[in-house]
Amino acid sequence: MITILSGSDALHALNLTPWEQNILNMKQNSSVVYTYSTAEALAFELKMRKAIVDAATDLYRSGASFADFNRSRCNGRYWIRTRLGGFQLRNDVLPSDGINDIYQNGRLYGFECATAIVLVMYKAILDTVGQTTFNTYFPNLLLFTWYFDNDLQFNRVKVPNVYPGDALYFNNPDFNPARPGWRGENVIMLERNLYFGHGPGILPSEALLAILNANRIPGSMTPAYLMKDALALDFEHIRKLQGGAARIGHQKYLFA
Repeated sequence: MITILSGSDALHALNLTPWEQNILNMKQNSSVVYTYSTAEALAFELKMRKAIVDAATDLYRSGASFADFNRSRCNGRYWIRTRLGGFQLRNDVLPSDGINDIYQNGRLYGFECATAIVLVMYKAILDTVGQTTFNTYFPNLLLFTWYFDNDLQFNRVKVPNVYPGDALYFNNPDFNPARPGWRGENVIMLERNLYFGHGPGILPSEALLAILNANRIPGSMTPAYLMKDALALDFEHIRKLQGGAARIGHQKYLFA
């Protein structure tokens, strides 16, 4: 269910796309109460969720490949590869240009699935708030992993109360140590039971689980599974960046 604190009648006046209306209906039909300060705040979340889904789909089409941290690679004109395999933005490069280059020259890049999720979020924010705001609030970008304090802010949510644009994790507790890249898969939910994972591609949960289960320790009786903890971008925080009302802070967000 959705509650609007100010101007609840304005919800009916929102000019939503069919995709946005579908997400609105999903939240309206949920047993969870979702509270928004204004109808505009809700509309912004719906717009951002679509931008995240589009950014994930575009990354899949970009030609960027999967590579573990030891073998990650990037375009040296825009990024410096760190000793741990992350990408540090060069001092003479605008953050927006660095993000866009990965999408435009994807074949020059290889990175982990966790890095891909962070990248997708940044791209979606850039496409939503514009270059000026993005470059102001996200300087000195480091693309690495969830285990690094970054400038993104999230809210923890629980499956099944997740929606397109949320980040989830398929865990593989008995992964084969000879194939550490299959210890799990960070994904973006694109629609009900359809996910983007950097490496496997765009697949339903059954296919993702089958891939992970094929990369377990021989004889394992513990199958891979979708974790109940998920992450939703703090959409209201991003919305306030446009008016200069929010401040960036470092936080940690771990799936496990």
